[in-house]
Amino acid sequence: MRHPRASQAAGERDRGSLTLMLAVLMVALLALAGLVIDGGRKLNQSASAYAIAQEAARAGAGMVDRSAAYRSGTFQVDEGQALAAARAYLASAGYSGSVSADGTQNILVTVTVTSQTLVLSLIGIDTMTSTGSAVASLVTGVTGPGT
Repeated sequence: MRHPRASQAAGERDRGSLTLMLAVLMVALLALAGLVIDGGRKLNQSASAYAIAQEAARAGAGMVDRSAAYRSGTFQVDEGQALAAARAYLASAGYSGSVSADGTQNILVTVTVTSQTLVLSLIGIDTMTSTGSAVASLVTGVTGPGT
């Protein structure tokens, strides 16, 4: 048979251990919730950055050099107008990024989107950044006069 004092001393040693375990579990659950919530937002933000880059590139690739088209019947991107149109699309959508010509038929757009975290800011991660890039090409079914 155990001595009553021995069992009381063992009970005193365990007092508060449940509170400590719950505190540790709460921090772990909070971090997991942050990864799920902010991770989902990050995936959505990445898709959004890619879609914005695609639309800006398409806006630029639609700018045909009309004088060359009328003169020679060949269609190519007017680089100056294309770059301006892609930048204007980004500005009107409220984003910034890099826009460049890739040859005479392609426009390359890279967009970086940054937003605030909701839950991970509790552990010091305040922002998340996503980058999307897209290339749009001028493709026509007409290659010249008479075709």
